[in-house]
Amino acid sequence: METPTAQSPASISVRDLHKAYGTQLVLKGVSLEVKPGEIFVLMGPSGSGKSVLLRHLIGLEKADSGSALIGDLDASDPQTHQKISSGIVFQSGALFNSMSVYDNLALYHREHRLLNEAQIRVKVENAMESLDLQDAAKKIPAELSGGMRKRVAVARAIIMEPQIILYDEPTSELDPLTSATVSELIADVRDRTGATSFVVTHDRDLTAGIADHTALLIAGEIVFKGSPEELHASTHPEVAAFMHPKIKKHPLKNT
Repeated sequence: METPTAQSPASISVRDLHKAYGTQLVLKGVSLEVKPGEIFVLMGPSGSGKSVLLRHLIGLEKADSGSALIGDLDASDPQTHQKISSGIVFQSGALFNSMSVYDNLALYHREHRLLNEAQIRVKVENAMESLDLQDAAKKIPAELSGGMRKRVAVARAIIMEPQIILYDEPTSELDPLTSATVSELIADVRDRTGATSFVVTHDRDLTAGIADHTALLIAGEIVFKGSPEELHASTHPEVAAFMHPKIKKHPLKNT
């Protein structure tokens, strides 16, 4: 069977975006450009504003000033997300434990009554086969490993044939080996679907093998934009501190 194919990939543009909650400034003039079909990795430590930026891209937040665009359309406008399709892979997976893997994947088309059951079966089986999930079809998410749950979450995203796939901390709470597998999965999905991939992460190792371009967000400001190679070679103090943290050594206590 064939992998679900995306429509023409869409660009993402964030231009001088500011966002505050009360007196707390969270995003301080963030600007970045994501080209159609590329994998863009936004990195940063916890609390840097990554999730807030992601919420702007999916239309859950409206900027105080500046803009977030999907294609050339305002991301905060609900009509934008009807015109440009996007899939979201949530950090926790956000799967329904009361449903089998098959039913989780079928839910979107069933709820929106877009296809009949025979057509839904074809789409679900295509997605499961492309991500090696056939043996998990009748299982519920609680019966799966963390890596398998991520695969199901990705399958649910691509079954909508999106122009953009947004990944929220895709390697969070996974062991290093499984994290590497998920990284390869992100690259493979982009290669097979053509969808633009926007990855939000604090995982320093994620960019090396998959990113076309990357940016580093520190305390609400972009301190670096460029290629993964340029990121690792940067001598900018904040970049170096994030990419190569010093491990404090504590003397052993005398016993």
